[in-house]
Amino acid sequence: MSAPWLRGVAGPAVAAALLLPAAPALAHSAHSAAHSTAQAPAPSAAQAASTGLRPAPASVAKKLFGAWLRRDRHAASRVATAGAVSTIFAYPFRAPDRFAGCTGGRDCRFVHTSVNVPGGLDGILMVVSGSKVVKVYESRHLVKPSAAATHLFKAWRAGDRYRGLEAATNRAVTTLFRNRFDPKGVAYIFQGCNRDSKGYSCAYSYEGGAMFMRLGGSKARGYEVTSIGYIAD
Repeated sequence: MSAPWLRGVAGPAVAAALLLPAAPALAHSAHSAAHSTAQAPAPSAAQAASTGLRPAPASVAKKLFGAWLRRDRHAASRVATAGAVSTIFAYPFRAPDRFAGCTGGRDCRFVHTSVNVPGGLDGILMVVSGSKVVKVYESRHLVKPSAAATHLFKAWRAGDRYRGLEAATNRAVTTLFRNRFDPKGVAYIFQGCNRDSKGYSCAYSYEGGAMFMRLGGSKARGYEVTSIGYIAD
């Protein structure tokens, strides 16, 4: 059974504090907490291979998370692909402070409980295959409303919900992904973003109507798409 993960790691919920990489002290306390509460050591990748067993996804994910906290790219590369390592080492916020488990036998999440970050992903999600993390999704710090809007649109076009959650709320992603993007359907044309009394609104026009994305946030915190609306001509 996996142990409780990284309790008590918190910081002031302000933008300046959010945009800090994991400090060595944080890495040490998180690493110590993970090991002191473990009921039994997880088998190494070599041991798992020799016995014909795959390591548990949670074990693999935690190894990458721990290597990231220690800023140890070499250790990270042993349990993750180059792309996954590059993504997690570019995470712009404080380290998430809770391990939220794995779903579907491969998707493992580390979430924030004491600070707010843009998007519904709320931290870091690792996709595990066998003994390696093959992809990392993470909350994004996008400093322009247009960047958040186009990030979500590209995620929808690719059929990638996790990518959408990097820059949009669960509500916005659920609304947008109710319909699958049709590459042979109407063409969407980005019309830019406008500021209004509630924040920003970005639009995509298409034959017969338009899709509007409502955005919240700020340059310091990062922007996120909060809702989706449609109008017909």
